[in-house]
Amino acid sequence: MALIRYSPWKEIETLERNLNQLLGDFVPTSLKDLNTVARVPAAEMTETEDTIVLKLEIPGMEAKDLDIQVTENSVSITGERKSQTTVEGKNKTKTEFYYGQFHRVISLPVPVQNTNVTADYKDGILHLTLPKLVEEKSKVVKVNLGSNS
Repeated sequence: MALIRYSPWKEIETLERNLNQLLGDFVPTSLKDLNTVARVPAAEMTETEDTIVLKLEIPGMEAKDLDIQVTENSVSITGERKSQTTVEGKNKTKTEFYYGQFHRVISLPVPVQNTNVTADYKDGILHLTLPKLVEEKSKVVKVNLGSNS
């Protein structure tokens, strides 16, 4: 009977390899690949009686670089953060900043009046105030019947 040395690290490497094959491009294979993962702005949604307030964290961008589209049921935000680093001589820059395009669609819990949205962008936080769509309550309509006399 031959003795086989057990290596728990080999089991972990096999498990990692199988998970990477299963998940494909969804998970970075190492820390250096984290910059290739799509980044989306963090959001916070507050619902009041008559409005929905949506805040998105988008630091380091100008308002002109954002495209915001609102439908009755969703909000779509698209933008691109461009690199502003210049390399002179033999200087090296290591960065954890994310540069590139992002796109996020947020579903709304109730329909909103997309024609009355107000927006404010200050200190890297985008504030959207979305008034809820007021549905007409049951109207009572009087129907006049013509007399046949």
